[in-house]
Amino acid sequence: MRKFFILLVFCLMTSCGWLTSKEERTQELVQQELLEIDFNEVDNYPLFENCDETLSKSGQRQCFEQEVLLNCAKILEQYKFVLNKKTNKNVLVDFLVDQNGKVSVLKIEKDSQIDDLMPEFNQLITQGLEELPSLQPALKRGIPVKAKFRIPIVLNNTE
Repeated sequence: MRKFFILLVFCLMTSCGWLTSKEERTQELVQQELLEIDFNEVDNYPLFENCDETLSKSGQRQCFEQEVLLNCAKILEQYKFVLNKKTNKNVLVDFLVDQNGKVSVLKIEKDSQIDDLMPEFNQLITQGLEELPSLQPALKRGIPVKAKFRIPIVLNNTE
């Protein structure tokens, strides 16, 4: 009987997991899992209908970016404006694709001379992005999430 008691005490001392509640162990596992998740990256990029969802992550990104840039180019090609050689022709557009696939423009960074030459530029870019074809949202662990993107647009003179 004494050996059994010693064995029982030894087992209790070496396995502290028996003394913690099921809820505490669950919380520990959840905390550990949360530390391993990279919240700055999505598992799947937003997808247009003509983008293949079986593509690799980089392929999905490339298809998404290509569709966005083609749509912006299509809008801007309708307008003619001439830029000064000193004007910075690089435009950066920050936009958000929400968990429903809706696009909204957050910020447009550009040279102030572009505003002088074409005051409706922001409106055109915003309209172009908001009128993108239907879009499936980005996914993180199979759950639709918001995702922020930045695209560069380089304006070229057509002369």
